[in-house]
Amino acid sequence: MRLANRDGRAVIISPDGTSLTDVERASSGRFGPGLPEVYDRWTEFTEWAEGATLDGEREPVTISDLGAPSPAPRQIFAIGLNYRDHADEAGLDHPAVPPTFTKWVGSFAGPEGALRLPAATVDWEAELVVVIGRRADRVAASDAWQHVAGLAVGQDYSERALQLTGPAPQFSLGKSYPGFAPQGPWLSTLDEVEDPDDLPIECSINGETVQKSSTAKLIFSVPQIVEHLSAVVPLLPGDVIFTGTPAGVGGARKPPRFLADGDVVETTIAGLGSLRQTCSMIKREDA
Repeated sequence: MRLANRDGRAVIISPDGTSLTDVERASSGRFGPGLPEVYDRWTEFTEWAEGATLDGEREPVTISDLGAPSPAPRQIFAIGLNYRDHADEAGLDHPAVPPTFTKWVGSFAGPEGALRLPAATVDWEAELVVVIGRRADRVAASDAWQHVAGLAVGQDYSERALQLTGPAPQFSLGKSYPGFAPQGPWLSTLDEVEDPDDLPIECSINGETVQKSSTAKLIFSVPQIVEHLSAVVPLLPGDVIFTGTPAGVGGARKPPRFLADGDVVETTIAGLGSLRQTCSMIKREDA
């Protein structure tokens, strides 16, 4: 199933990706209208969706009209240095436990649109995004996938100058400008994914590939991340986890390369879909 967010309403995208069904209308008000209500009753919802006839109310899909698949999570987690090659390019040791920070929900955006650059040091970070479907409290890695609603494509855009401002780095603040957490184009449930532990991930700028890897190269897999986080705090339905980025970010290049006015960033994860942002520099009078 492909579950999406259109104007705050939960919709199911057809298997061919050309049309959608409004969940509240199709379920006669049983589920929805929003995504948070769906995640809070995830087991019931998925049981209903498996047997539902979704041929009734259908409308064309316009990707630019879609929002983040979980638009109002109670908790957002982001994992740093989770690919060995990314830790290497940053000149840092491979972590023994998942380095964790957050992004705030004000940074959330849909799969396509404008990315307004607040400074000349904004970087890209292609990421696999996980949405929790069932409460996870001290869950073992072997059981973790049972608590995952699905997966989506994400970007962890980062304003490096603010992020690295010391003496204590400002990771969460530097990664939470408006539009810095686009996700989508929809949530793919695990039955849609051939191998959730090995998904090719790629990012390009103006058609040039800048990141290319696979989630099989994560230091901490999705189940290990769920185990680690849920040992500290219960993960709640709708919670969002950014799982880390592979090598190829701009700040690690020599010389560094950052996003500029007019750049088009495309992020793709095989089987999940793509994101597309067009960059524009914020002018002083617009700030």
